[in-house]
Amino acid sequence: MDKIYIELAFSVQDPTQADLLVGLLSGVGYDGFREEEDTLYACINKDSFDHTLLMQTLPEGAGVPAILEIREENWNALWESSFDPVVIPGRLSVRAEFHEPVADVPREIIITPKMSFGTGHHATTSLMLEAMLDVPFHQANVLDFGTGTGVLAILASQLGAGSVTAIDNDPWSIENARENVEVNDCASIELTLSDQLPAHETYDVILANINRNVILANAERLSDLLKTNGRLLLSGLLVQDRFDIESVFSRQFKQAPFCREKNGWIVLVY
Repeated sequence: MDKIYIELAFSVQDPTQADLLVGLLSGVGYDGFREEEDTLYACINKDSFDHTLLMQTLPEGAGVPAILEIREENWNALWESSFDPVVIPGRLSVRAEFHEPVADVPREIIITPKMSFGTGHHATTSLMLEAMLDVPFHQANVLDFGTGTGVLAILASQLGAGSVTAIDNDPWSIENARENVEVNDCASIELTLSDQLPAHETYDVILANINRNVILANAERLSDLLKTNGRLLLSGLLVQDRFDIESVFSRQFKQAPFCREKNGWIVLVY
């Protein structure tokens, strides 16, 4: 039997508003998103839907969304009809299997996200992908904390990582990531269902595209897991989160991080 989801439909006026809603809703369990013209759709498993929490999460001025039930197979078909390839010109494309290859890019990732978050469309994912292209991955030991579709882990593998540990606390995300890893033929990736960081291993590169609260709660552990001269890439962060994040991580890192901004979101690279 197909899973039943609750789908919310928001009227949005600009990409910044849509990105803000995606960030806030992904932090409270929504993990399927698509956009059509002036409408953002967000999905959550019906069993996890909490109307009170939803209204507490929505920012002022977001309006009241239309709410309806939708079956998994129908949602995936709708997503496919609205998903265009994501292109970082001259460097990378992220596309679905049903798309034709993008011309004039040396590297591509094939992603079918279904109900998982991470196609490259959201500013935080594209910021992470762009930042990763400037990080040395050759034979690196990599941790992807909150892997979602597996898109960041896949890029790390393509860039030459020796091993990639990709963890997520959502069984659906792990299942989806496994499909995407197989399609992209990335044998170096190990997928783990967990909400905890590894206990003993250390890493050359750590990727954490989650949200402010999870990053702050795990700041000390993330720093401890990073090898000397390693790279820590953080996103899922709004511009206004930067001060709090830098204040906490300044205890472990003497230098200020590199920062890039897109549509009100940032990536920080330590």
